[in-house]
Amino acid sequence: MRLLIVEDERRLALSLAKGLTAEGFSVAVVHDGTEGLRRASSEPYDLVVLDVMLPGMNGYRVCGALRAAGNDVPILMLTAKDGEYDEAEGLDTGADDYLTKPFSYVVLVARIRALLRRHPGAGRRAAVECGPLRVETAARRVFLDGAEVPLAAKEFDVLEQLALRAGEVVSKSEILDAVWDFAYEGDPNIVEVYVRTLRRKLGSDVIRTVRGAGYRLETP
Repeated sequence: MRLLIVEDERRLALSLAKGLTAEGFSVAVVHDGTEGLRRASSEPYDLVVLDVMLPGMNGYRVCGALRAAGNDVPILMLTAKDGEYDEAEGLDTGADDYLTKPFSYVVLVARIRALLRRHPGAGRRAAVECGPLRVETAARRVFLDGAEVPLAAKEFDVLEQLALRAGEVVSKSEILDAVWDFAYEGDPNIVEVYVRTLRRKLGSDVIRTVRGAGYRLETP
């Protein structure tokens, strides 16, 4: 399960991410609302933990923008505020649940698991098609010219990041953050290894290297 934490208190965000990673989740972290909206709009997450008081764009606006765009990813809102008005405002913008700071980590995990049980698969596009290539994100299957191409888990994850932004340049750091999560401290060239493998399986012209910028999945 992939979670996105949008929280500007860096120590809290990293603490939550480490704990949730230990629980078995794949966790990405951003610290402002504008980037949170971009990530939640362009990448498939199973749930978003969204703070209300954020730089760039507050959590209410992020939540409202996602719902207005038809994104049904479960959203758990966090806030230091307290009171019925704040809770009502959060839920009115489309949040699925609400937790007031300070909160119990155990309660947070329980709320997350409850939301995931109620909304299995929400927020994920069923499939992405790029010419002869079809990437079924929910089923985690890939087809080329109608024939299924078996991929290892990480190969699929890298391809998924490129497919969801087909035609755009996706940086190596963005792929690392999304696939290996924020805590990865290994060799960043691991991305190149998986891109080479994908080219062998899907064709050398499917993924183009944009020197100094990243990779782009070509579209017809």
